[in-house]
Amino acid sequence: MLTSPLLWAVLALALGLVAGYFLRQSVAKRQANSVELKIKNWQEEAKTQSKEVILEAKEKAAQLLDEVKSEEKIKKVHLDKLEERLLKKEETLEKQLADFVFQKSGMEEESKKLNAAKAETDELKSKILKELEKVAKLTFEDAKGQLLNKVKEDSRGDLLIALNKVENERREEIEKRSLGIITTAIQRYARSHVADVTTSAFQLPNEDLKGKIIGREGRNIRTLERLTGVEIIVDETPDTIIISSFDPLRRETAKMALEKLIKDGRIQPAKIEEKVEEAKQELAKRMVEIGENATLEVGIVGLPKEIIQLLGRLYFRTSFGQNVLIHSIEMAHISAMIASELGARVDVAKKAALLHDIGKAIDHEVEGTHVELGRKILQKYGIDEEVIKAMQSHHDEYPYSNTESYIITTADILSAARPGARRGTVENYIKRLEDLEKIATGFSGVKQAYALSAGREVRVFVIPEQIDDFGALQLAKDIANKIQTDMKYPGEIKVNVIREMRAVEVAR
Repeated sequence: MLTSPLLWAVLALALGLVAGYFLRQSVAKRQANSVELKIKNWQEEAKTQSKEVILEAKEKAAQLLDEVKSEEKIKKVHLDKLEERLLKKEETLEKQLADFVFQKSGMEEESKKLNAAKAETDELKSKILKELEKVAKLTFEDAKGQLLNKVKEDSRGDLLIALNKVENERREEIEKRSLGIITTAIQRYARSHVADVTTSAFQLPNEDLKGKIIGREGRNIRTLERLTGVEIIVDETPDTIIISSFDPLRRETAKMALEKLIKDGRIQPAKIEEKVEEAKQELAKRMVEIGENATLEVGIVGLPKEIIQLLGRLYFRTSFGQNVLIHSIEMAHISAMIASELGARVDVAKKAALLHDIGKAIDHEVEGTHVELGRKILQKYGIDEEVIKAMQSHHDEYPYSNTESYIITTADILSAARPGARRGTVENYIKRLEDLEKIATGFSGVKQAYALSAGREVRVFVIPEQIDDFGALQLAKDIANKIQTDMKYPGEIKVNVIREMRAVEVAR
């Protein structure tokens, strides 16, 4: 009984398994058919879309092709028009060339005719001249010379009047403008002038110090004079001694040494040597300070230290009694003003004016003129060549190389010729007047010559039978050139040539 139910159960299980297997196979087959269907549908859709894309691409390609053909057609039309225009221009140029060739041919023919006519005219002219020379018994050159002399004689008076008029008008215009510039420069820079002398008065605290300065048998004063190079004069003036020397630097050294000796109280040869050396060292430092102050006053920077020290040394150097550094500073200001008015280089003019006499700082130690020494100093320390060219001409030793060189010379004359600026001796003054008169009377046809206005003017009287009015003009120029060449003088000298003609007849 038990076996039968179990058997049935086993059979039922087997049948279930078989039925499940077939059912699963059926489901799997159905699902497989569904996936294949989907893939097939996707393939169909992809084919449809690809056809649509291809159709759309073909449409766009056709559209682009139509556009390209349209543009190509437009460009072709434009090129056809351009080609047509070029052909027309080419035809026009060919026509113009043909006309030019024709005209050139005609001009060549005309030129040949003109040359032939000219040759014929020259030949005829030559024949006429020969006939005229034969009739007049004069050559062409002789007749030409006589005609020129006749015109010259007839026009001499008119020419003289015209030359005088032009020269006077030009001189008045130049003098008016230059006077305005110079007057403005002098007014803008006004500085008092006091000519330096060769002696200095040294005040003593008491009269007893004179004996100490002289020393036993004069040994102290001799030592001081030997070391400083000055002459010390002890006179009857109370509490005062005189320090005399042509060199202000030596006088200043002696003065500083005396001050130190009096302050120390011990005046003896050994102490004098010590104090003189101290004075020289302090004076060297002081010269640097003076040079720096001078450059600051005129507004110049960047000069080498050696140049600045030499500038300070110029403070203790005089020329005709005029302090050279003060003269150079004044020139720098005046040159800058004139250069500004004329549109020249202000910096070059100012620097050249300040350094124009730099050679005087060592001219008593080194052989050579102060201009040549100054050029060498400036070249050694790398000063601009334009500055050197501007400063080297102020005494006419070198040609005027630039505009600033004329300005420096003008400023030098202005600074030196101002009243009170320089102190000249009577001997030099008289000699200059004599030299002026001697130069003027050295020319032929001069009767008398007189130097006037402190040597600023010379009047020359000529013999009227030997020198005419035209010759008087030339004589004035020759005398002025001779004075410029042979003499050195501040400012300018005016030359007046006077020709007086008197016609005297007696009526009886």
